[in-house]
Amino acid sequence: MKPNIHDVAKIAGVSSTTVSRVLNNRGYISEKTKEKVYRAMEEINYFPNDLARSLFRKRTNLIGLIIPNSSNPFFGELAFHIESICTSMGYKLLLCNSLHRKDKEEKYLEMLIRNQVDGVIAVTYNRGILNYHKQNLPIVAIDHYLSDSIPVVGSDNYDGGKKAAELLIEKECRHIVHINGPIELTTPANLRRKAYEDVMHKHGRQPITYEVPFYQDYHDIISTLFDEQPDTDGIFSSDDIMAAAVMTEAKKRGKDIPNQLKVIGYDGTETVQSILPELTTIQQPIELISKTAIEILAKEIEGEFDDIPPETYLPVRLLEGRTT
Repeated sequence: MKPNIHDVAKIAGVSSTTVSRVLNNRGYISEKTKEKVYRAMEEINYFPNDLARSLFRKRTNLIGLIIPNSSNPFFGELAFHIESICTSMGYKLLLCNSLHRKDKEEKYLEMLIRNQVDGVIAVTYNRGILNYHKQNLPIVAIDHYLSDSIPVVGSDNYDGGKKAAELLIEKECRHIVHINGPIELTTPANLRRKAYEDVMHKHGRQPITYEVPFYQDYHDIISTLFDEQPDTDGIFSSDDIMAAAVMTEAKKRGKDIPNQLKVIGYDGTETVQSILPELTTIQQPIELISKTAIEILAKEIEGEFDDIPPETYLPVRLLEGRTT
């Protein structure tokens, strides 16, 4: 039979009320009494009931994180940093991997609400998910617009796109192509495309963008790009995974990187840097994005909404490798 609070009180030689006050940090308790209670807990291997304590405090110290795909290096690294920072702040993280499916996102959100999470950090494409549930829940979005009232945190996508396009121009590329997700997605990441197009127009070039439709294999799009644009000598991909696929396809076709084709990605995760250290990329400040999102969510949980900016974009860095 599991030990309970009364067992702790008996061994410590105090009342059950005193043990409860120690566990919930209520009122003045001497250090000597606290030590007796903690020793008794250790002796009988007693662990406090977090659910009961959360009902008393009206907080669960649980944070939900919904991401599209934990196998993607960017989302995996994002989840790592968010979990690490949450732990340091006394929060536990419930990780929900939606696999880009709206039905899973909705079920996960229902699960998080049932578990009475204090707040949610969401990287979801389902803009209507929160309207569907109509819950008064503190939430922060990362690089996605979910509603006018939900703050967004991400990298400076426009500056990242500008840095990439200008570098390819500087490297004397004449036929530069951009690979991006579907323009209809409500995400600040589309500013990477906007910046690319602005730089191209500024230099009197015609922008050419290949969109990867939602849920579609990007390998087919990349193969089509090489077939339709044989003179391409510069490609800016909106993430490192697609940039790696571009490099693989280029090698299949006997194109030399960087002499015949220069390639730039976006994200700059530790995983991709270790596997493809030669890739030139725009590095997002993933740890800072995580920290900022949690800080904003913590303010929402405390009911502090006055000084929360609707959008927060953090500086990116150009990591120049051997692909340019």
